[in-house]
Amino acid sequence: MLSSDAIVDWHDRWTRAWHEASELGAHAHSNGGGEREWLDCLARQHRANFDLWHIEDEARCPGATDADVADVKRRIDKTNQQRNDLAEEIDRRLLEWLGARGLPEAEAPLNSESPGLMIDRLSILALKIFHTREEAEREGAPAGHAERNKGRLAILEEQRGDLASCLDKLWSETLAGTRRFKLYRQLKMYNDPSLNPAIYSKKTE
Repeated sequence: MLSSDAIVDWHDRWTRAWHEASELGAHAHSNGGGEREWLDCLARQHRANFDLWHIEDEARCPGATDADVADVKRRIDKTNQQRNDLAEEIDRRLLEWLGARGLPEAEAPLNSESPGLMIDRLSILALKIFHTREEAEREGAPAGHAERNKGRLAILEEQRGDLASCLDKLWSETLAGTRRFKLYRQLKMYNDPSLNPAIYSKKTE
């Protein structure tokens, strides 16, 4: 059900495909059924991070107007909500799969971070690695630019490897009944017109 090697591989493949506007789908090489749905969930969550990365860049363009920045901010809020909702969906799917097998063990020690949040971090690392590699290979860059980014790339690869190992360990221990995780709701308030005073207070004016 859960393999960090497969997740890292799919993150890298989707990242390359979307940058190249390839037709690679989330379901390539899946067997359909539950695996297809699982890959679709992972792809949608990664796509939200992919979109966030590039939406935020729009606001950093030197020629961006105030109106452009305001529009970007609204799109960031909407996409970030999707990103968090999909991380929760990953955890729900995993817990449903485990529940059908009598897991997680209720008395096992609780892990402070869920697989969904770890996969979200792996997704962001995939994007950092892709763009850092681009900079390391950029033609015409200033002296020292490639070397600096090769060093950054090595750090990012190490960090991703460490996180992937932690994810596999959490999953194997959960299957063994020696550790458990819970669904941690993000409960974002900024997009909810009934919870954010910056929104509901304006409606009464």
